[in-house]
Amino acid sequence: MSSLILLLGDQCSSSVTSLRGVKSSDTILMAEVNEEATYVKHHKKKIAFVFSVMRHFAAELKAKKLKVKYIYIDDPENSGSITGEIQRLLKTTKFEQVVVTEPGEYRLLREIKGWQKLFGLPVKIMPYERFIASHKEFETWANNRKQLTMEFWYRQMRRKTNLLMDGDKPVGGKWNFDKQNRKSLKQNNELRRPLKFETNKITNNVLQVVSNKFSDHFGDLKPFWFAVTAKQAKKAMEHFIKHQLPWFGDYQDAMLSAEPFLFHSVISQYINCGLLDPLEVCQNVEQAFVDGHVPLNAAEGFIRQIIGWREYIRGIYWHQMPEYAKLNVLNATRPLPAFYWDANTEMKCVSDVVNMTRAEGYSHHIQRLMITGNFANLAGLDIKSVCDWYLAVYTDAYEWVELPNTLGMALYADGGIVGTKPYISTGSYINRMSNYCKQCTYNYSKRVGQDACPFTNLYWYYLIRHEERFKDNHRMTLSYKNLSRLSDTEKKTNQLTGSRLLGQSGLRSYGYYSSW
Repeated sequence: MSSLILLLGDQCSSSVTSLRGVKSSDTILMAEVNEEATYVKHHKKKIAFVFSVMRHFAAELKAKKLKVKYIYIDDPENSGSITGEIQRLLKTTKFEQVVVTEPGEYRLLREIKGWQKLFGLPVKIMPYERFIASHKEFETWANNRKQLTMEFWYRQMRRKTNLLMDGDKPVGGKWNFDKQNRKSLKQNNELRRPLKFETNKITNNVLQVVSNKFSDHFGDLKPFWFAVTAKQAKKAMEHFIKHQLPWFGDYQDAMLSAEPFLFHSVISQYINCGLLDPLEVCQNVEQAFVDGHVPLNAAEGFIRQIIGWREYIRGIYWHQMPEYAKLNVLNATRPLPAFYWDANTEMKCVSDVVNMTRAEGYSHHIQRLMITGNFANLAGLDIKSVCDWYLAVYTDAYEWVELPNTLGMALYADGGIVGTKPYISTGSYINRMSNYCKQCTYNYSKRVGQDACPFTNLYWYYLIRHEERFKDNHRMTLSYKNLSRLSDTEKKTNQLTGSRLLGQSGLRSYGYYSSW
């Protein structure tokens, strides 16, 4: 008797556990379904990317003489859900069992766990092993810890992988070179762009389907230049290591107007969907350091993002769900501004990042954290709306990585599980790390007045609103020391300005309400 093997859209790898021991008599099911494309209204490029990767991988499997049942999104018989497509196949074909690799999202795992009863046959859930650490390993580390600090998890992963290690000590004598990775970049210093690929017939067909079926979704569909096969993704990784990585360390926190990529890799979507193996990527980066091609702060900074932060965030997600998604310790409930969709705001930094996100389905981590995330936290925007926005607009976004990054790191809605302090700033930080402020209507240094920077005003208003929560946080000591220097009159004026800005009339004047 044969098995029905389900492959999800982010499992397009020949090493995925559900394909181990696959037989020619087994049927591999891959399905493009409306439910997965629309549970949030994903960016057009994200949908096109996933569908094209799936179709290319299905072709590779068929070339190996494996039996693949592929369901297209525009198939008139398409049920619209993964569960529905399995049920449809089971009506015509008998299988001994259903085999699936563990999904990356809690909602899907919960659904899959109900399949055995629904289908009346065994469902075998295989572990997802394209991460460096298992769930059990993270749980063992996390149990009985008062604070789940990423830095200590990162050191454990360094020891496990032996990346950038000299025996039992880190190469260079330090674990973390983050302080060397904060240089600003005020002009275009001959930036190297990510490697871009021409579309083929398969991708062109996908683009046409997405254009027709998801025309009301956010984002530009073209130009489409992503890698859609493992071979292409490897070339993109090699291009990054050769042309961008040498400068990545110095400028990874920098921002430039109309420059979404700078020296960033733009390969996270390839890792997250299965085209690249994260450990192999890090080993290639380490080799570039050993060969003298890149400095230590660049290699360490990049490796930390993958074996440290990526692994940590995934661990937090599964350790804390499902309760995690409901956390909102600061009672943030204001509606999501329209400019998160249409970029129609005079805040130059926000407008620029949203425009780039719409065009590319991408912005780098500091733009996500310190522009759109910073504003959302300062303004007290509704947690679920903000999380849904991040999940919808980025091509590398899956809930396991998006939710802790947004709810925890950007919004501090988890009360400090991920971040030991809220990541907020005035316009001065944005001015220091970018060239946005020179082109902006607002004055980054002003707290109050007609031309006061919303970031600067809301920063002080945030400190006042949440003083009881944060005044004893040792990482906020300097902030509250500076707040204490303001007179009562200055604080009152700041509060009035902030409350007007966040009130109904202010929200409307800033374009805060969206009918999108």
